[in-house]
Amino acid sequence: MIVLDGVTKVFGSRVVLHDLSLTLAPGSVTAVLGVNGSGKTTLGRLVLGLEVPSAGTITRPAQCRGSAVFQEDRLVTHLSAVRNVRLVLGRTWCDESVADELVALGLPAQSLHVPVRTLSGGQRRKVALVRAVLASADVLVLDEPFTSLDTDAKTLAEAWLRDRLDGQATMLITHDVSQAQTFGADVLRLPAPPADPDL
Repeated sequence: MIVLDGVTKVFGSRVVLHDLSLTLAPGSVTAVLGVNGSGKTTLGRLVLGLEVPSAGTITRPAQCRGSAVFQEDRLVTHLSAVRNVRLVLGRTWCDESVADELVALGLPAQSLHVPVRTLSGGQRRKVALVRAVLASADVLVLDEPFTSLDTDAKTLAEAWLRDRLDGQATMLITHDVSQAQTFGADVLRLPAPPADPDL
């Protein structure tokens, strides 16, 4: 269980998150909604331990493992789709098993073993999603995970993801309230940032 208690995050003079309390329990799905600039991505980074709060506390289990799909795919571009996924997996996974998951998410078989820099944006997004989910983390942060996917691919990806969430605490950062409904998520709406007085 990850517990945020009275968390505030400030960058310079800008308050991004203020006095936020949240509990992420194993097996839960929390959808974080809000307009651009409301602190959604910053909250995900705090949960993963990539940022520290300016005030308040974050309590997480010892050796808590995190995994994420970021807004950028963050793949190793000269490696293949299969090799990118294998980077985060233990020896129990073989290339064939990883390939099966990528194909199940709609990646063409001929795209599995070529450098990911040659793939389309949607295909790279699928690789990033498979890599994050198969990493078997305690907390999974998905920041706009279906970006670059068309409607059919997004529907397939949502179904694939639902079938593979297995006991971890999941944070889904999205602009789309229908995604929260798809995953039966608890919804956290972040307030819009205050207007800049200089504008």
